[in-house]
Amino acid sequence: MKYRFYIFFAAGFGVMLAAGWVGFPRTLYRSERQPLDFNHRIHKDKASEKCTDCHSVSADGVFMGIPSMATCAVCHADPIGSSTNEKVFVASWVKTGREIPWRSYGRQPMNVRFSHAVHLNLGKVACETCHGPHGDSTSTAMYQEDRISGYSRNPVSMTMSDCEDCHRQRGVGAGCLGCHK
Repeated sequence: MKYRFYIFFAAGFGVMLAAGWVGFPRTLYRSERQPLDFNHRIHKDKASEKCTDCHSVSADGVFMGIPSMATCAVCHADPIGSSTNEKVFVASWVKTGREIPWRSYGRQPMNVRFSHAVHLNLGKVACETCHGPHGDSTSTAMYQEDRISGYSRNPVSMTMSDCEDCHRQRGVGAGCLGCHK
């Protein structure tokens, strides 16, 4: 009789733990599609583009982020390929001159200070080191935002421990105030 209680308790605890493991992230994060499906691989392979051809760093070291429509329009004033997605992109965005309201995957907490210029130019860190093989993606990942903090959830992990491990492997000390305000 006594053991039956423990069996039911353990089974109930296991079910609740599994429900929390699966259900909590779905409750915590809201998911949205990006306004347009984007194929990085076709730009990398067919156009021989590098990350920094579109995603640039300004002279003062500030990462410029998502390219402006003017950057896209240089090559896409008219459709180059035959995909429906590109035709929609040119007609709906390029021809109208409207910027695409992309949702940023890499929004950092307000107490974090990060410089792409330092990592790219001084550290010679390749984009793929932190962002993964994003240049090989053929579609845009679902955008997920934490309902409580408003911060985005990156499809590729970019956690504090990832940064610490990389700094340790390269023998570069930053200390807390090197990354945090």
